[in-house]
Amino acid sequence: MTSTDQARLKLTARGAVSLLFAVTLLGQILPLSGPAFVAGCVVAALLVQPRDLLPLVVTPPLIFFGATVLVEVVRSIGSASMLQTLGLGLFTALSSGAPWLFGGSALMLGIAWRRGLRDNVRDLRHDLGSGVAAGVPRQRASVETAFAPEPEGYFEPRVYGKASTSEQGD
Repeated sequence: MTSTDQARLKLTARGAVSLLFAVTLLGQILPLSGPAFVAGCVVAALLVQPRDLLPLVVTPPLIFFGATVLVEVVRSIGSASMLQTLGLGLFTALSSGAPWLFGGSALMLGIAWRRGLRDNVRDLRHDLGSGVAAGVPRQRASVETAFAPEPEGYFEPRVYGKASTSEQGD
């Protein structure tokens, strides 16, 4: 087996999001919040499986915000006015991290685009229906075709076939 045949490390969307959260949280704890976030975005975009690019590229703002809130809540626990300390800490951390957030998100989007995000978006649009993708609204399905009964045996057993002649006469 050659080196090109060997399997490379690929993460699922959950794994890449978890990796990005861990790196961002570590960066928030250390005084390297911005560079750590950008590095986490690059690594996550490079290691995720190509089919999971779409869920990954929409999560960096949420991950950055969640890690910042978590760290600032922990930092404000021992203060005299927890709410005031939390508000000031969040304002400071989010405003100073905004350029890093935009840069990391844009870098992740660029890497994902080159790795096949365009195909994921095309597949999503195809799955949603060609009418919706072209801007034409789809016709609403009738009640009969939209109804999907529960699986067999879930509530009541189903009876298949015709009723016997003795049951029809009753």
